[in-house]
Parts: sequence; C-alpha cells; structure tokens
Amino acid sequence: MNDIASKGHILLSLTGWDPDVWIEELSKTAPERPVKLAPDGDTDPDIEYAVVWKPEASALAKLPNLKAIFSLGAGVDHVFATPGLPDVPIVRVVSPDLTTRMSEYVVWQVLDHQRLGPRYRAQQAARIWEEDRGQCAAADITVGIMGIGELGMDAARKLRCLGFNVSGWSRTPKQAEGITCYAGPDGLGEFLASADIFVVLLPLTPDTRKVLDKDLFARMTKRGPLGAPVLINAGRGGLQNEVDILSALDQGLLSAVTLDVFQQEPLPPESPFWGHPKVMLTPHSAASSVPSSLIAPMTAQMDAYDRGEPLINLVDRKAGY
Repeated sequence: MNDIASKGHILLSLTGWDPDVWIEELSKTAPERPVKLAPDGDTDPDIEYAVVWKPEASALAKLPNLKAIFSLGAGVDHVFATPGLPDVPIVRVVSPDLTTRMSEYVVWQVLDHQRLGPRYRAQQAARIWEEDRGQCAAADITVGIMGIGELGMDAARKLRCLGFNVSGWSRTPKQAEGITCYAGPDGLGEFLASADIFVVLLPLTPDTRKVLDKDLFARMTKRGPLGAPVLINAGRGGLQNEVDILSALDQGLLSAVTLDVFQQEPLPPESPFWGHPKVMLTPHSAASSVPSSLIAPMTAQMDAYDRGEPLINLVDRKAGY
C-alpha cells in the first residue's frame, strides 16, 4: 500500500486570485494535507491551517482546531480585517523570490526617475529629439526608504551597490552598513530632509494609515538635484492620501510618483491617476507571489509546528505586522 497518511486539512481562502494554481501547488507539495476552499459547516474540525489572501468574511471565525494562519502577501492588514479573527499565530510570508522581486521593482523605478525616464517617454510621444546632458549620477542622489524591514533592507543594499546614497526610516532603530538610519517620530524630520527619491515599504497599521499626506510631502527636501522629490509607493494603498498626492504633484511638492498600490483595487477607470503625466502606475505587481516559491516553506513550517517546533516570521499582533 502506498497510501499517504492524511494530516490536518488546509483552508485556502483567497479573494481576487485564481485558487487553482495554489491548490495544484499545495497538492504537489503536501499531498497528505487535503485542501478546502471553505469550511464544512459552521465549525469544521478538520481544518488545522489556513492559507489566505483577503479571506472570505468569517471564514476563520469558527475553526476549533485551527493552529495557525499563513498570509500569502507581505502585508497582513487583510488578515486583521477578517471578522472573528481567532487568537492563533499569524505567519508572514518571507521568500527570497518575493524579496528579490520587490528589490527589482524598487531599483527599476529609482533608476527610471534618476535617468529621466518620464521625460524621455514624453519626448518620444511628441516625436521630440532633445539631447540631455543633465542626468545625475547615482552618487548625486539619495534614496530614502520608509520601512526598513526584510524588503526595505534588501532594496537598500542593492541600491548601495549601484552607487546611490541610501537613508532609511523605521518605527524602531535599525543599523546597516552604508545606510543612514533614522527611527521613530524624532527621526522622521531628518529622514524627510535627507533624500531625493522616497521609497515607501511600510506595513499598513492604524499608525501608518494615510501617512503619505500633504503634511509629510511639505516636510520633504526640495534642495536636491531632482528639484521636488519623487515618491515610490510599493507598500500598501491605505498608506496614501490620494487626493493629497495629486495636489502635491500639481503644486510642485512632488515632481513625480510611482504607485503600485491604491486605496481601491482594481483602480477605477475614472481615477485621475491613469492619465496624469507625472504618474507611473503598476497594477499591484511589484512583488507578485509565486506559488512554487511560497508554498513549500509554508508547508515545511506546518510540519515543523506539528512536531512541536516554533513558527518563524510571526506577526506581532500588537504592532500589526
């Protein structure tokens, strides 16, 4: 007999994603753990783990044997928004593939602004040939990363390798060679005065909701080689006051923005961001989760937890990330 001994079931609860590719990967990686897309009845005793992205309302509320929840995205605010969230460990996804993809996105966008990509695209559209000798070297630009966690630190190191000056801000003090680090409310002002391009990779918490507003933009340096600063938000859409971003662009407080995330997704067709000449937007694709790179570490953690070993990359419920 080659039957596989069955373990506890996995609840896969996704909104906006095709579940089939995730079911296929789970079935291949952990065939001993049957997958359900919804609980059986009000209290399903078979489900021991949940793998989620914006889970269905109350999907997690009545699972008496649930051991842990695994988030399929770097952010976990979608988990905290779930009604009836049970008091079990929540695990953040940490994957070399996801980290690398985010760093690729950040480097791409920083280089695009440094090398005047928006200007050249506008010239191409207007069929204008205008040689420009005013491009700044990387060493003339400081990139400020707002959120020096796993993703932010990796992006910072890769920008340093390209010759950029890098500063960083986080809620709590951090240290990294070659990166000027600021922390907490007391360090925010110095951080905002330190950079020419601001990359936002903050988690979404009650303290950070709509932190990207006109008051913050007004405190950013205007003395750098790019003139007004550039904003790149690849964190969470809830971090940004979108009316204030548009106003800051029109007033010259910001020279350009790249936005990968929005308060409402998909972005409505009537949004002014679509056609704004100073806006580069991407459809929440900065660090797309790939099943083959995420599922194996998750199921390995499930097996380890069943053996009595501790979970890693746990979310701090008090901090919200």
